[in-house]
Amino acid sequence: MTRPTSRRTVLTAAIAAAAGAGAAASAVPASAAPSRTSRTSSSPAAASLVDNRFWTTYTDWRCGSSAGTRAVAGRRPGLVISAPAGSTDYTDPHTGTTKAWEYATWTSPVHRSAVPATEVIASWNAHTPQGTWIQIEMRGRYSDGTDTPWYVMGRWAAGDTDIRRTSVDDQTDGRSTVWTDTFSLDDVASGLRLVSYRLRLTLHRAPGTRLTPTVHRVGAMASDIPDRFTVPATAPGAARELPVPRYSQNVHVGEYPEYDNGGEAWCSPTSSQMIIEYWGRKPTSEDLAWVKPGLADPQVCHAARHTFDYQYEGCGNWPFNAAYAATYRDMNAVVTRLGSLTDLEKLTAAGIPVITSQSFLKGELTGAGYGTAGHLMTVIGFTADGDVIANDPASPSNDAVRRVYQRREWENIWLRTKRYDANGAVRSGTGGVCYVYWPSDPAPGQHRVLRSLGLA
Repeated sequence: MTRPTSRRTVLTAAIAAAAGAGAAASAVPASAAPSRTSRTSSSPAAASLVDNRFWTTYTDWRCGSSAGTRAVAGRRPGLVISAPAGSTDYTDPHTGTTKAWEYATWTSPVHRSAVPATEVIASWNAHTPQGTWIQIEMRGRYSDGTDTPWYVMGRWAAGDTDIRRTSVDDQTDGRSTVWTDTFSLDDVASGLRLVSYRLRLTLHRAPGTRLTPTVHRVGAMASDIPDRFTVPATAPGAARELPVPRYSQNVHVGEYPEYDNGGEAWCSPTSSQMIIEYWGRKPTSEDLAWVKPGLADPQVCHAARHTFDYQYEGCGNWPFNAAYAATYRDMNAVVTRLGSLTDLEKLTAAGIPVITSQSFLKGELTGAGYGTAGHLMTVIGFTADGDVIANDPASPSNDAVRRVYQRREWENIWLRTKRYDANGAVRSGTGGVCYVYWPSDPAPGQHRVLRSLGLA
């Protein structure tokens, strides 16, 4: 199997001019829930392909093994530092600064995936006040009975003053590799699969303080999506359009180039900000005080800064976007895969917009006016004919963000895992990767849909 294109290479190569508007399409990764027990999607198309498992309840946090952490009950249970298990020095690779930190750990029980997997993507929701941060690791067991190393899936803090949030490159055992935020088997054709895994959280705080991160959710999506250039067509379902705010990333071209060269590459945080505000959350004026006065939609700049991965050098790290969304009051956020447009229609019909990742040539998506090796859009509904209504941040202005894309074209570019680039070379597709954000108190109908898809 050909190794996936480097996520940073994809990001750099994917920016294209939008026809007639001078708009640039953003580039993001072109690679890829809470319950007491393991749950897989009940959708027939996804049931054998995707397994979601998240730890989020008080009972969950009391399971597994703990060294210096404890579970806290309440309306939104979590995991905190009780008494540090030890201290460690951490040298930030992006600042060169070495600091001492107290730490405590929690290791999940072994989760046996319902899907022997070729890929695993972790995500988490946590509160990290200044002076704290967390590390998320995964160790899996292969189908031949051997184990992977402990792979770092992210070092994360909501802010960027204590550590620089980062993925970790060059993690491999010769059989699997972590590509920024995605664990991937190196040779899928060999038949080797990941059959189970554990996650380990390490909570850090400044020495001698009573500070603590609070982790409300941690887990992963494991999947085995077959190689495919096309996917079966689905019949249209419920028509509905959600009133999601519209933001264009291209309004921010040239702003804050230290965060991935500016707005032309901010499709992921721009999409995240749209849905965060749909749910009635927004950064405060104090949060935005660092943004230069007079810039339009300063909250988009804020989202870019707070999703930026200093190793990847981009704002398109999928779990970092979900973690950012969950920094807002009572928000849940996961990275997963859906099996069909039918699954997506269920969510939008219930009032839940979804951020999807896709890649395509200019001629493959009528009306887009650009091609991209990877791009995030916010799906806000479906027309009566079943076409996709998307807030596409790769638009010249906020007013131009709403687009209607043909159903058959859209579902194929989103759900396929293989595609051809402009030179005829075979490249990867995302296989239905998406971000799903929702409040911790969803309406009963929303909860039913989330549960049916293995997300609640």
